[in-house]
Amino acid sequence: MEIFQVVGLGIIATTLIIILKEFRPEFAIYISLITGVIIFSMILPHLAYVVDVMENLSTKADLEIVYFSTIIKIIGMAYVVEFGSQICRDAGENSIAMKIELAGKVTIMVLAIPILLALMDLIIKILP
Repeated sequence: MEIFQVVGLGIIATTLIIILKEFRPEFAIYISLITGVIIFSMILPHLAYVVDVMENLSTKADLEIVYFSTIIKIIGMAYVVEFGSQICRDAGENSIAMKIELAGKVTIMVLAIPILLALMDLIIKILP
């Protein structure tokens, strides 16, 4: 199973980071970045499968593609923001991580506005 490879890679990278922090702390962040990219590339086919399944479901449910693509963008943005903020935390920059998360939350809210407006229109149509 691929999850064992991901966990094994994470444990090996963590061990290397702990060892390198004593001698060459500047390389620890590089190992963290490279490990994150490798793990992301390992799960990318699974993410593509999830997107395909969700797209098929939205087509069968006759949902507008605009809403579906917005939801996929929001989910992707949440993952990217989490990845970036965790890298900043690993480097000891908690304040930058918090700013990245704030920017992500605001951007997600902006992207969600059309869905919220459509939902409000639907609620208004249903009410007498």
